[in-house]
Amino acid sequence: MRHFTNGSTAIVRGALASGCDFFAGYPITPASPILMQLLHELPRAGGVGIQAEDEIAAIGMCIGAAMSGARAMTATSGPGISLYSENIGLAIMGEVPLVIVDVQRLGPATGGATTVGQGDVQFVRWGTSGGYPIIALAPSSIGECYALTRRAFDLAERFRVPVFLLTDKELNTTNNTIDAGECAEPDAAAAHGAPIREPAPAGEPYRYEPAAEVPPMACYGDVPGLRFTGSTHDERAFITKDAETVERLNRHLEAKIEAHRTALELATVDLEPGAETLWISYGVTAGAMREAVRAARAAGRKISALTLQTLWPVPESTLRHALGGARRVVVAELNLGQYRLEVERLARHQEVIGLNRVDGGLIGPDQFLEAA
Repeated sequence: MRHFTNGSTAIVRGALASGCDFFAGYPITPASPILMQLLHELPRAGGVGIQAEDEIAAIGMCIGAAMSGARAMTATSGPGISLYSENIGLAIMGEVPLVIVDVQRLGPATGGATTVGQGDVQFVRWGTSGGYPIIALAPSSIGECYALTRRAFDLAERFRVPVFLLTDKELNTTNNTIDAGECAEPDAAAAHGAPIREPAPAGEPYRYEPAAEVPPMACYGDVPGLRFTGSTHDERAFITKDAETVERLNRHLEAKIEAHRTALELATVDLEPGAETLWISYGVTAGAMREAVRAARAAGRKISALTLQTLWPVPESTLRHALGGARRVVVAELNLGQYRLEVERLARHQEVIGLNRVDGGLIGPDQFLEAA
């Protein structure tokens, strides 16, 4: 079976298939199609879809819904992420399972509302106070929009953390024909299983030891006396300044992601024996890279390629493996070189070059071939 569809619709279908039953958002190009479709589809599936009065209200509603037991999602673009930032911090501190779709466009500020970009890569990681880790996935095809949406919901529940789905204007608004099989979930997704929802033991919605473990998610409203706060708190959500408790809390917020970073790595590794050049990309740019790889190999040139689906935490094991046989690395992205910084940190002996475009156009296969 084949479908004629786009990334927005694939995300909506992935969300519904994941049991998403609450969505709140505010219209913003190019994320509005997700809002419009879910306003139509969620009530038919027994869920709730809300067009909020602004972005701040939208993510606030999602946090409340998630803590009441809903599987919640919101969608916006770069300017909306700016407004989300305070509540993203609240979701990190409160350990709220939440999926945030960022359909990237050219920035900064209003920038190019109908123009493609990949400029929010560092923003979603560092755009809130504290610097505590999040999870960010980046689909590079319509099929991956569906699969990684499903993966995002599973990870949000498993780690009780905001999970970002970083897409872009072209991927979300361009219709294409795909095989139904392209919407299969990544193999790694099966390892985490279904979300666990059960009452918190003895009225404690949090647990900080062992630091890398995440306690089951209690549904607020089902368990009397549970509290929620954005301030530093103990296991019962009482505000505290006790140094030992504060240390355990903050170490836990880091360890529950960092200790599992290898299991979180998703990437498509296409290494050519003897190749000295490695291309790295993600999102819509990876589509052109795949075409360029086929053209280069057809011409007898040895090229390796790495498509990243996990951006945060940085898939260090996968990157080190791919970098091993390369002498020259080209990192292609529609920004000034944001993810190249992460590759450079890991590349000890390789020359790392950026292939960048910030004029609103896409990087094409010919530009990859020129860079090689």
